[in-house]
Amino acid sequence: MSVEPRLLANAIRALAMDAVQAANSGHPGMPMGMADVATILFTEYMKHDPADPRWPDRDRFVLSAGHGSMLIYALLHLTGYERPTIDDIRNFRQLGSPCAGHPENFMLEGIETTTGPLGQGFAMAVGMAIAERHLNAVFGSDLVDHHCWVIAGDGCLMEGINHEAVGLAGHLQLGRLNVLWDDNKITIDGATDLSTSEDILGRYQASGWHTISCDGHDFADIRRALDEATADPRPSLIACRTIIGYGAPNKQGSSATHGSALGPDEVAAARVHLGWDSAPFELPAPVLDSWRTAGRRSANEHQAWQQRLAAHPQRGEFVRRMEGRLPDGFAQDGYLDQLAASPQNVASRKASELALEALTAAIPEMIGGSADLTGSNNTKTKSLAPLTRDNYAGRYIYYGIREFGMAAAMNGMALHGGVIPFGGTFLVFSDYCRPAIRLSALQSARVVYVMTHDSIGLGEDGPTHQPVEHVMSLRLIPNLAVYRPADAVETAECWALALGRQDGPSLLALSRQNLPQLRTERTDNLSARGAYRLRSATASRRVVLLATGSEVELALAAAEQLEQGGIGADVVSMPCWSLFDAQDQAYRESLLPGGALCVSIEAGTTLGWERYTGLGGLRIGLDRFGASAPAEDLFKRFGFTAEAVVPQIKSALNSMGDQ
Repeated sequence: MSVEPRLLANAIRALAMDAVQAANSGHPGMPMGMADVATILFTEYMKHDPADPRWPDRDRFVLSAGHGSMLIYALLHLTGYERPTIDDIRNFRQLGSPCAGHPENFMLEGIETTTGPLGQGFAMAVGMAIAERHLNAVFGSDLVDHHCWVIAGDGCLMEGINHEAVGLAGHLQLGRLNVLWDDNKITIDGATDLSTSEDILGRYQASGWHTISCDGHDFADIRRALDEATADPRPSLIACRTIIGYGAPNKQGSSATHGSALGPDEVAAARVHLGWDSAPFELPAPVLDSWRTAGRRSANEHQAWQQRLAAHPQRGEFVRRMEGRLPDGFAQDGYLDQLAASPQNVASRKASELALEALTAAIPEMIGGSADLTGSNNTKTKSLAPLTRDNYAGRYIYYGIREFGMAAAMNGMALHGGVIPFGGTFLVFSDYCRPAIRLSALQSARVVYVMTHDSIGLGEDGPTHQPVEHVMSLRLIPNLAVYRPADAVETAECWALALGRQDGPSLLALSRQNLPQLRTERTDNLSARGAYRLRSATASRRVVLLATGSEVELALAAAEQLEQGGIGADVVSMPCWSLFDAQDQAYRESLLPGGALCVSIEAGTTLGWERYTGLGGLRIGLDRFGASAPAEDLFKRFGFTAEAVVPQIKSALNSMGDQ
């Protein structure tokens, strides 16, 4: 390099402290402390091409310590990405700038994943490393041969998800994963010895990791550590001993630099201390030129890769998977024909397995798994061999009891591209997954969550395992498609919708108990509209029964009793609220006409159903915890029978003056 590395690193420090100072908000300490490590990584080791940020074989970089976002913004600008521009950085944390407080992958090319909630970036990087090894096993090193680099802080290593991610990565021996730990011994509250005394390196070693330490401000020592990490077949943790806020002479090494602007006096003092004479947001031409030259370092390698891709016999298949397109001509017609000919009265979790048998055979990029509940979630099919350290070509991951780690890893796999991950646990344990599910939605990650045992219908395991508020609370997450299918046909339809969705995650809430197949005639995908009329009133319509999942059967039984009494009742199955809400007004009003009593039936909290029933409607559900008993006894005890529902409907009609 024509410019000394320290000067290149000081460009990062200057941009970080100036941007945070201009915003009077942000975290200058981590970018200033890790600037030397990041400089060596991005100028000498990272394989990337700012001219093509989506090059499939680029190295992935994850800033797990997302609060230090100015580090990645500075690196992207310096190495020549189209954005952020210097004006974007000048407007750090301001409305309209892509330089948000924490890195967001939908705002800037070069941001591989949205980070900020500590530990999740690290865990998503594990998923990226899984995807890399799997695709390498399928397509070979000519097309897939890259690393995943992570910068993580003390918070990332303290969070509970770190234990799950470290264990999974070590077990799978993900040697292309290299984590640079910003070992500055500072948290917001002060020195790390206030809250922790664990042997971090020992913990990682016990989990099958390679560990190494270096002086994070000694360039030769940084290179030594990176060389050792890339040469070792195990995942590597590199403890980079750094000084937080390095270069700020009066505040460096203290928590004062962590989460607030340095202040104008300290910024001025840092300029003197670092020998940085340029005005705020100005970069000396030799420094910027040297950075831009480093940004072009992998251009020839990229061109050679393009040539290999053009000549590769699997080019079409590789491109298809990386673009996220399903196989040409894919359809479920054969399986749906089988259901019409031979109805399946099975639990929707079993119906999911039946659908998956066909789907996983036809869509080779699907990678399944379960958090130690394979036999209960029914997520493994004949097409899915285990993905192990000895067989990365496998397509089924035994995640162990690591729900949060599984969900975050699936996010990383989806964001890497080339695979469609799905994974299972009990619906009640979506609480363990929820932060990662939220990031799935925020990042528009194509992940499918298979959540079984969806209500009191799971029976004897009792209220600790019986979801009550879960389906409704998950519906609150923007951009998450929550499906609760009523039978085998709807389950197949919901799977088709989930796999066809490229702009966000999906969650299937599935029953433990058997459900009758309610539809036996071949139709288009009726679930695609979120809700549809399953049964039309024969008498004059007075009631519309809205139900999901296992309660659709109950709604049909209640409608039959009402009709016997001369009360016309429609039954509307509503497997997905968000899809129904996206329909035009005319369609929605056709299912929920004015003048009829709207009644919701769902074995969960009633909160939220008033948006469809109206305040004058009737909401039948469960606004308390369940109990331990056989499912049939529980449904009877809590009023989920036609004999219990029909009198409530008649009473509501009487109060309306309709009868």
